[in-house]
Amino acid sequence: MAGFGRSGAWFAFDHWDLTPDLITFAKGINSGYVPLGGVVISDEIAATFAERVYPGGLTYSGHPLACAAAVATITAMREEGMVENAARLGREVIGPRLREIAERHPSVGEVRGVGCFWAVELVKNRETREPLAPYGGSSPAMTELTKALKDGGVLPFVNFNRVHVVPPLNIADEDLLAGLAVLDEALEVADAHTV
Repeated sequence: MAGFGRSGAWFAFDHWDLTPDLITFAKGINSGYVPLGGVVISDEIAATFAERVYPGGLTYSGHPLACAAAVATITAMREEGMVENAARLGREVIGPRLREIAERHPSVGEVRGVGCFWAVELVKNRETREPLAPYGGSSPAMTELTKALKDGGVLPFVNFNRVHVVPPLNIADEDLLAGLAVLDEALEVADAHTV
């Protein structure tokens, strides 16, 4: 979820000064059209396999159709500036709008994110930070909120007490703002469950 442009960088770790020893990836590399995954390893780790065979491999390794879909996806993302657009959307549209929404709704405990990868954490009480739904579960309040979002024309990504804001990287500003307006209105349902 944190790769292939979602965070406004090719990988989320690119936002910080670090270099992973190992990166695993899958669906994002080819937009999920066909199964494909991979592993990127550092030169230091790769050097260990110069002396011994890497003990891995799958029957679909290097599948031509999956690899062609990956090349086409990466090409489209580069040509259309999707990673840069994701960064802009997070900085100029999603982040500022979610912070405004949070100020108005007592059910919002926190908003956090980067690029097109955000979460709105919902709470019963801002002071105690008691979640609107328990970890690993749901609640009537979250069910009502999900219904209100769907009724408003937004297909939500809801997980426990969070609503995730993860639009397509090439979404138009107007469509994104319309979806955030639906979220703003739907949060009145959640506000009714705060103390």
